[in-house]
Amino acid sequence: MEGERAIVVREFDSSKDVVGVEEVERSCEAGPSGKLSLFTDLLGDPICRVRNSPAFLMLVAELGGEIVGMIRGCIKTVTCGKKLSRQMKCSSSSSNDSTTKPVPVYTKAAYILGLRVSPPHRRMGIGLKLVNRIEEWFRQNGAEYAYLATENENQASVKLFTDKCGYSKFRTPYILVNPVFAHRVSVSNRATVIKLAPREAEILYRLRFSTTEFFPRDIDSVLNNKLSLGTFLAVPRGTYRPHSWSGVDSFLSDPPESWAILSVWNCKDAYTLEIRGLSRVKRTFAKTTRVADKLLPFLRLPSIPDVFRPFGVHFLYGLGGEGPRAAQMVKALCGYAHNLAKERGCAVVAAEVSSCEPLRLGIPCWKMLSFNDLWCIKRLQTDYSDGSVGDWTKSPSDLSIFVDPREF
Repeated sequence: MEGERAIVVREFDSSKDVVGVEEVERSCEAGPSGKLSLFTDLLGDPICRVRNSPAFLMLVAELGGEIVGMIRGCIKTVTCGKKLSRQMKCSSSSSNDSTTKPVPVYTKAAYILGLRVSPPHRRMGIGLKLVNRIEEWFRQNGAEYAYLATENENQASVKLFTDKCGYSKFRTPYILVNPVFAHRVSVSNRATVIKLAPREAEILYRLRFSTTEFFPRDIDSVLNNKLSLGTFLAVPRGTYRPHSWSGVDSFLSDPPESWAILSVWNCKDAYTLEIRGLSRVKRTFAKTTRVADKLLPFLRLPSIPDVFRPFGVHFLYGLGGEGPRAAQMVKALCGYAHNLAKERGCAVVAAEVSSCEPLRLGIPCWKMLSFNDLWCIKRLQTDYSDGSVGDWTKSPSDLSIFVDPREF
């Protein structure tokens, strides 16, 4: 009991807590001897993964003046479902016709990430204290739901949230990871790639994808963020002649039979990753593949990038499309994104999609690097109407989800 009373949970103070937080991060990421470990370098900014959200908070847990744990959280408004809206339109006759169209139903959702407790101080209830305190802040700021992402294999995390904190397993999206080779990949000559202005991208996303689950209502803030490198549209070759793009309004009034869209987020300027624990023999083999790829780029050999020192990631978000060749258009966009990542010195390109996303077939990945994620959710407020969606935590999964790059 004495140890519990001595635990102090307070807001992170950037003027004095950075070193202590980094020490906890390092102790949590040090994997077992002889096994691979993934290390994250937050580049001196412990709140880099939440600071781009509309509202965010980081808490630390202190024991005897030593930081022994931390948690981060953010709040935003997202789509939790859709409903049909009746719209009136005038006809040539004296009567008015009405049409219905799906419109998004929004909710205020909170996201938890970066829960850490130093190994020597686990099983003391510190993680539970941190979760409870950040949930208090969520409720005070009007959040109706809280959710988080964890690994299926991380049983300690899963049990904490589902057994002790009241969360339920909700979605199982798939994280697709593809290495950036030493050579440029070819982009299909059957597709034309067009870079959209942020305003054009916003219009297209709102009109075609705003009813997608987890779509952020402040999509304009995402697209205009300095970490967003652009939004790209792929259409069948011949749809537009060079320099004949007449704008997104014209595109939406008469879209081609098939098309696809995605945006690129530059995680590299927020944090870097590093894989440790691989044997010298395997590291040498990986280096050999890179050397061969650089010397013989015309062979397009699949090489292993240097992920054994700090490397950057580009995250592909807002993937969508329509038509029978949409997956092919997505594949062309991914090739374009690979070459962009190569130019900017990144080692990996990643995307996260629903496990039943039909466009997943067009996203190249290495299966050995890709894996299922687990999202858990909890209803925070009980004193409001279920509305047209009902209790979101009990809703069935849809074909697609929108993964906010600010949380990757």
